[in-house]
Amino acid sequence: MTLIQLRHLIAIVDAGLNLTVAAERVHATQPGLSKQLRALEDELGFPVFLRNGKRLTGLTELGAEVAARARLIIDQARSIRAFAANTRAETQGELRLVCTHTLARFVLPEALGELRRRYPRVRLAIETTDPARIVEALGSGDVDVALSSSAGLPPESGLAVPLFRWRRVALVPQGHALASRSVLRLADIASYPLLVYPSTVRPGSSLAEAFADQGLTPDYAVTASDAELIRTYVENGIGIGIVADLATRGLPPSVRAIPLELAVAPCTTFALLPANRVPRDYTLELLHGLAPQLELPSLRRILAGLEPAKFADPGWFINSEDNAAKRATG
Repeated sequence: MTLIQLRHLIAIVDAGLNLTVAAERVHATQPGLSKQLRALEDELGFPVFLRNGKRLTGLTELGAEVAARARLIIDQARSIRAFAANTRAETQGELRLVCTHTLARFVLPEALGELRRRYPRVRLAIETTDPARIVEALGSGDVDVALSSSAGLPPESGLAVPLFRWRRVALVPQGHALASRSVLRLADIASYPLLVYPSTVRPGSSLAEAFADQGLTPDYAVTASDAELIRTYVENGIGIGIVADLATRGLPPSVRAIPLELAVAPCTTFALLPANRVPRDYTLELLHGLAPQLELPSLRRILAGLEPAKFADPGWFINSEDNAAKRATG
């Protein structure tokens, strides 16, 4: 039994039993992948997967146990490699990150730019996806860190490290009847067509719950994951957009961002680190770039199980434009 065989097994599981996709992820041929799987099953003495002809249809009961143990072994092997690389102060590697389009577009560029200047030989692989799939992607084993936002408790996957907080704002066309307001109540906007993130219309949405708490039934006219797309639709008079205040950098003059009332709970963005795995030093330095309040020595002790997971309250996210404005007026 080899690590390659176990890695291929996990790749098949994480690819939804699609051998073609699994082979691509581990940079193997499909016949080579199948050969490794047959060799593993021959050594184990029982099938790992259920089959319908040549098609895999699921894990056997024993196969599910093997896959769970294989995942732990692969994570430990990765941790040993990461520990050794950190000890040698290696400056090359790969950082695989998954997050929403809003975070990738408006939050990460500055921090990743600084990281690349410090670690020019680190390859960055950034996947943007729907918030509902972020925790799932972290569980696949190929992701080093995931960024996920919540108005409530942190996700229960891996170690959740709070980075910063943010609020929602309404995007209103200049000249709109509400454009002169300094703050908008939910009652002010409920009767207008709203352009929102897809997460707003899913069960558990804090924004939807805030509307419901006030007995309001909003008109969610358009859902879109891309905040810039929502901006464009607002410019074209389709409705009022509701986006993260993170996404207000570079707003066109034709659109105004107005804070929503405090009844709408703020959100916290967390960095999710895989459990039972040692991260590379550059991964932790990226988190520090996003959240300067993080104490990296303490975070390393938490990851090593040497102290409980307690973190300072995260501050509000401040983008580079805000910092420039403060320097200009300060």
